[in-house]
Amino acid sequence: MTRVPPVTIGPVTIGGGHPLVLIGGPCVIESEAHAIELGGAIAEVARRRGVPYVFKASFDKANRTSVLSYRGPGLDAGLKVLAEVKARVGVPVLTDIHEPGQAAPAAEVADVLQIPAFLCRQTDLLLAAAATGRAVNVKKGQFLAPQDMRHAVAKITSAGNQRIILTERGTSYGYHNLIVDMRAFPIMRSFGYPVVFDVTHSLQLPGAGDGVTAGQAEYIGTLAPAGVAAGVDGVFLEIHENPSKAKSDAQNALALDCLDGLLQLLVRIDAARRDAS
Repeated sequence: MTRVPPVTIGPVTIGGGHPLVLIGGPCVIESEAHAIELGGAIAEVARRRGVPYVFKASFDKANRTSVLSYRGPGLDAGLKVLAEVKARVGVPVLTDIHEPGQAAPAAEVADVLQIPAFLCRQTDLLLAAAATGRAVNVKKGQFLAPQDMRHAVAKITSAGNQRIILTERGTSYGYHNLIVDMRAFPIMRSFGYPVVFDVTHSLQLPGAGDGVTAGQAEYIGTLAPAGVAAGVDGVFLEIHENPSKAKSDAQNALALDCLDGLLQLLVRIDAARRDAS
């Protein structure tokens, strides 16, 4: 597996032969207290397993299936919550942006600006994120071949930003279904940047839940080890203490009490892969 230059995210380093990184948290910010409590619990598990951790949550889910679905607290209130998580839990934070005007204010708090998969070709959004100097995590569109992500990379680097992470989150396979092509990891890694596997979003059944996105969380334990064995630099997991009560992506989130066992397995696979390479 080709080694890629590392990207630093506060105290966390991803790529460059460094250990596997966890990016995880609730799909959307539900409340300040919930974000801090859940972020702290995840951070404790990650520390116990020796896994560097980045907290993730969205201040606005602008692409919900139904107009009636909960979207989040919005930009200003959401950034205040993320700042509190960053300060009180002591970990870097990642959040999505959907419009170019959100990039600069989000970058004042977030260590990583994430480009949602549906927006990965939006030139102005990519350039605005790049201009902040923050690390930019681009999710591969469900409609794109992994080779096509080189164009998103070129847009970001044209603005002078080399702090790029590329994330696989499944490819559309007919209606209401996604599949993961394991070839995507080495293909995107060949562009010279760390690659992350968004396991839980890859298990969505988009729009299959009668106005909400359904999912198959029971296969997290199948896909996550496969991706780590294939050589990813990090795993992305939506995590909730009670997934059935989550305000977004309830059916594909990992239950918090399953995180420890999963990380233990992934760390072992990552170490074995490194020993063999």
